[in-house]
Amino acid sequence: MTTRISPPATGAVSEKRVIGNVLRGSIGNLIEWYDWYAYAAFTTYFAKSFFPTTDTTAAFLGTAAVFAVGFLMRPLGGWMLGRFADRFGRRSALVLSVTFMAGGSLLIAVTPSYHTIGIAAPILLLVARLVQGLSVGGEYSTSATYLSEVATPGKRGFYSSFQYVTLYGGQLLALGLQLILQAILTEQQLTSWGWRIAFAVGTVAALTVMWLRRGMDESESYEREAGENKGERGTLRTLAKYPKEIALVVGLTLGGTVGFYTFATYSQKFLENTAHIPRRQVTIVLFCAILVAAILQPVAGRLSDRIGRRPLLLFFGIGGTLLTVPLMTVMGSTRNPVGAFFLVLAGLVIVAGYTSINAIVKAELFPTKIRALGVGLPYALTVAIFGGTAELIAQALKSAGHETVFFWYVAGCVLVSLIVYGTMRETSKTSELDER
Repeated sequence: MTTRISPPATGAVSEKRVIGNVLRGSIGNLIEWYDWYAYAAFTTYFAKSFFPTTDTTAAFLGTAAVFAVGFLMRPLGGWMLGRFADRFGRRSALVLSVTFMAGGSLLIAVTPSYHTIGIAAPILLLVARLVQGLSVGGEYSTSATYLSEVATPGKRGFYSSFQYVTLYGGQLLALGLQLILQAILTEQQLTSWGWRIAFAVGTVAALTVMWLRRGMDESESYEREAGENKGERGTLRTLAKYPKEIALVVGLTLGGTVGFYTFATYSQKFLENTAHIPRRQVTIVLFCAILVAAILQPVAGRLSDRIGRRPLLLFFGIGGTLLTVPLMTVMGSTRNPVGAFFLVLAGLVIVAGYTSINAIVKAELFPTKIRALGVGLPYALTVAIFGGTAELIAQALKSAGHETVFFWYVAGCVLVSLIVYGTMRETSKTSELDER
């Protein structure tokens, strides 16, 4: 029979170890997402280096296609590294994940141009992006599991929220470095060689994190059961025994991932192409809104430790269902950057009800032997299918003259998740993380 016991009181020394482990895990997540977003941020500068320079549109389409393929590799990364983490430990999987990212960034940084090596250039870019896709897919499952398992009981929502703090942080770092390079280099220098600096920085940072992660403590949850159920750890056969939990992860993620990619990434193009706000002003708007959203994550995570996870999920579900259409409608007609900032921020505040706690909620659903794979694989599949296609659907509907339909699509996806939030149990009160 499964029993649950109250965790022992945590002293100052162990709390310091918790903070140290969370920081090293979170910094690694930050660098992973910096490397991932650097590709999108610097595409306009390196596109012609990897594809024929006679057709700018074809070059951009080529880099966009490579970006999409990397996105679709995330489920494979969620399966591969999630399985590895359940069988060989969270720390080893986190080290492996950031090693993959370092390798992918280094390959992009040093690959010669299309003019020098011909078709080998886009092939190497594709290989690098495939490796980065594997890394990001595995990073989520492993870091979400690790942060949840090493967190102090009673503060798990707070500590696990740093996963999205660092996700937003990676996006901010990529945008910030781009602004710096734009200020000190000419357009020609950036297009010729300056863009390689971003990937070189990512490589060095990832290698540094790899060294830091090797000194992290393994989670007690994993160590306690490392010698048990070896044949069941991290297998799809074992995962199949938890169909309800898998369905919950999909339902939890569906509306959240569509809402997140709508307000955190698509809003940049939406403000440029629909609201017609100048690009540099839009970049500043998005940077400031994401910065505030990052600060909100631990606040919301700590709140969930006090009042439970479901109230925050319901806040997101109700807010996203009712307010997405009005927010996007007004955002499309605004011409004021300040107004645009508050509209994007309002969307991100609503989404914070999901982003701040989604990792801990999923980790609380699964036992230790299958937690990393259970968190990672259904999440990665849902993100690839719905989050990865959000912008594509939005652009297709805009081209067809039915842009407002996308607003209703986002609200509908959130409504599906709201139904899940309304019927699910309060995971903080029945957490598998407290299992003995």
